[in-house]
Amino acid sequence: MSSSQADRGDNTLPDAPPIDGEEASDESPATLVDNGGRKADVKLEDLFNDDDDSDDEFRSSSNDTGKVESSPPAAPIQAVPSAKYTDPEIMLAFYQRLFPFRYLFQWLNHSIKPSNDFAHREFAFTLQNDAYLRYQSFPTGDLLRKQVLQLNPSRFEIGPIYSTNPRDRKTLRKSTAFRPIAKELVFDLDLTDYDSIRTCCTKANICHKCWTFVSMAVKCVDASLRADFGFQHIMWVYSGRRGAHAWISDKRARNMDDARRRALAGYLEVIKGGDQSGKKVNVKRPLHPHLARSLDILKEYFATAILEDQDPFATHEGAERLLNLLPDRSLTDALRKKWAASPHRSSTYKWSDIDSVAKSGASKSLDGKALLEAKQDIVLEYTYPRLDVEVSKKQIHLLKSPFVVHPGTGKVCVPIDLEKVEKFDPLGVPTVTELLGEIDEFGQGMAGGEEEGVAGKKVADYEKTSLKPYVEYFKRHVGELLKAEQGGVKREREEDGMEF
Repeated sequence: MSSSQADRGDNTLPDAPPIDGEEASDESPATLVDNGGRKADVKLEDLFNDDDDSDDEFRSSSNDTGKVESSPPAAPIQAVPSAKYTDPEIMLAFYQRLFPFRYLFQWLNHSIKPSNDFAHREFAFTLQNDAYLRYQSFPTGDLLRKQVLQLNPSRFEIGPIYSTNPRDRKTLRKSTAFRPIAKELVFDLDLTDYDSIRTCCTKANICHKCWTFVSMAVKCVDASLRADFGFQHIMWVYSGRRGAHAWISDKRARNMDDARRRALAGYLEVIKGGDQSGKKVNVKRPLHPHLARSLDILKEYFATAILEDQDPFATHEGAERLLNLLPDRSLTDALRKKWAASPHRSSTYKWSDIDSVAKSGASKSLDGKALLEAKQDIVLEYTYPRLDVEVSKKQIHLLKSPFVVHPGTGKVCVPIDLEKVEKFDPLGVPTVTELLGEIDEFGQGMAGGEEEGVAGKKVADYEKTSLKPYVEYFKRHVGELLKAEQGGVKREREEDGMEF
């Protein structure tokens, strides 16, 4: 994520159109802002459909418990692979038939019954014309779904829980009364931050070789979050193109203020700047337990993912960078001479040359301990996670919702199963057009009219597609979170009733 995108979440931007029952904005037509900062007049009626009750998966129950009901069958859509991923017709069909609003509501609400954890939550929408609407909020999950179907955005983002309803912020006498009070702790991994060390791809391009950097980072960061901080409800989500996001939903994580978030982000940050020699890792000895554990996780990847797949020291420039990270001048001179005589020597052989030349006595002043520590630092520099820590430091930061469609690739931002992180294939993640095509193929393959599963239960549309394992993983994650939240409420009630 670019710094401009990250900063955008902290700016004051236009409000969303009102939902049913709310007063309209003072401006009519609504004033929106496009990506270039230009104002564009968009009439409210152009943003809404007249048929508010159609395709309503999240119908409110009579007692407003947030219960979600099934949607009526939607008409098939012929989604050809060549169709533009953000075509309104494509996106509307996706939201109607595949987006897991039910579980998203429960995940953000921390309960099946509506609460302020959801009602005071900010959502931000990017519309088809690139207008960006902030400070949207919804009392229930069904109203979120209805608004999504009306606006049909290309994507939407999730913000913090505020001290009051975000829609009411302009009516408050004191601006300080409107403040963020909770938000999932989040982390952002982007492969563009690895461009200085990955040799297979650059910028937005990715392949299986460089995706290993993300796999390494997920395992390393996740281990620290669980072992060092005791967090349990961590979900990693594919960003849709070249990275991954971590969402930590533990109550203790959600309630962290900005100071604590900055401290935790700093704890995980190891790759920093660089001195004149280009060294980006400067850690104290003995190694902190977190770094020692990280090194154990990462060193197994160094020989294959780095030395073999990336081959970063094969070129003269790469070899010189490696030599600059070694502590002994005589040793580096000897290695430079050896490699000059074998210009096509691979990174694997060059790495092994360091020890063999050191043992040959090429340097009389070589400090073995210093060499070992330098090699450890090199392993960390080429494998340790490169987090965009600015994303993690503020509650107010907005982050793309899981299961939205990436407009550039058409891929759905699906969760990553931690137990299968090394098998996750970003190139195999389904696109929105592929998923809609799978629904149509499923229907064509049915012998009768009614599509029924086990015990006569109607088959949900996502179950007809390759999105099924990702939704089911999300469902399990949400279930575990809700169970923990209910247990926490029970313990709090018991403690309140205890006498001393």
